[in-house]
Amino acid sequence: MNLLVTGAAGFIGFHAARALAARGHLVTGADSMNRYYDPKLKKARLEILLRIPGFSFEKINLARRKSTRALFERGRFETVLHLAAQAGVRYSLENPHAYVDSNLQAFVNVLEGCRRTGVGHLVYASSSSVYGENLKLPFSERDRVDSPVSLYAATKKSNELMARAYNHLFGLPCTGLRFFTVYGPWGRPDMAMFRFAKAILSGKEIEVYNRGDMQRDFTYVDDVVEGITRIVEGRKSKVKGPRSKASGQDSGNPGAKALPDSFRIYNIGNSKPEQLMDLVRIIEEALGKKALRKFLPMQPGDVPRTCADTALLEKDYGFRPRTTLREGVRKFIRWYLEYYGR
Repeated sequence: MNLLVTGAAGFIGFHAARALAARGHLVTGADSMNRYYDPKLKKARLEILLRIPGFSFEKINLARRKSTRALFERGRFETVLHLAAQAGVRYSLENPHAYVDSNLQAFVNVLEGCRRTGVGHLVYASSSSVYGENLKLPFSERDRVDSPVSLYAATKKSNELMARAYNHLFGLPCTGLRFFTVYGPWGRPDMAMFRFAKAILSGKEIEVYNRGDMQRDFTYVDDVVEGITRIVEGRKSKVKGPRSKASGQDSGNPGAKALPDSFRIYNIGNSKPEQLMDLVRIIEEALGKKALRKFLPMQPGDVPRTCADTALLEKDYGFRPRTTLREGVRKFIRWYLEYYGR
């Protein structure tokens, strides 16, 4: 399969591109290599990818219309895995324009590229952040998602709506993936697990928001990539059953007209929310060093807890994430110590 993976030098994009190329697909990776965090980490990921047969790389800012159009015209991709985005809830308070450029303008350009070159399937990253102020747990694809609490969340919900419009108008098959707190080796430095490990090893305080009263559905990156590859390759479950209620509705709008099978949204999460302080203790255990804690109030744009209902993913693709937090943290810490030499 001839694939485009955007955000290939990013955290999830790197793991996904590596897995898909290793499975024999022809993968073109695209990334702007911006400086949102240390570009050395992005370059190190890219160096690994460039050693894999069948992988090639294009440095490109997808918010630029002409260069994105040219990329699609050259590539004539069968499937696009669009993972490039401006990530981070808190950073959206500081630099909102970065989210408009990367998450809205670039997404339109990708949709247009798919439409004009006959791409057979667009798989794109959404986020658990779209659930916003929802109180019902676990979060289901059928839940209303019209109360975002950050600009980042609003852009991700906008992506789902834009994809729905292109599916309706032009018949573009689209699958959105709502990721739940993905972590693991080669992760982003702005993520809690990364920041905690760095602070503990440096003897500095870790910042614990909402005074530790938070739960997250932590999802190990290898589990996320397994879900992605099954969807990209169309490896549907062989188990037959009644059509899921979530299939015949407009995501976030219960009771709406049934949608075609060519438009789907899936949660990809561990379905097991963990207490933030339990995460801290597991990291301490893996590092063999105690953390200095600084308890702070809830950050603007954050939510107290998340939990994924993954029944639809399991029904359609026979898969649900299973890596335990303790197992995943140990793998992350092992990588961190090897990479940073501490």
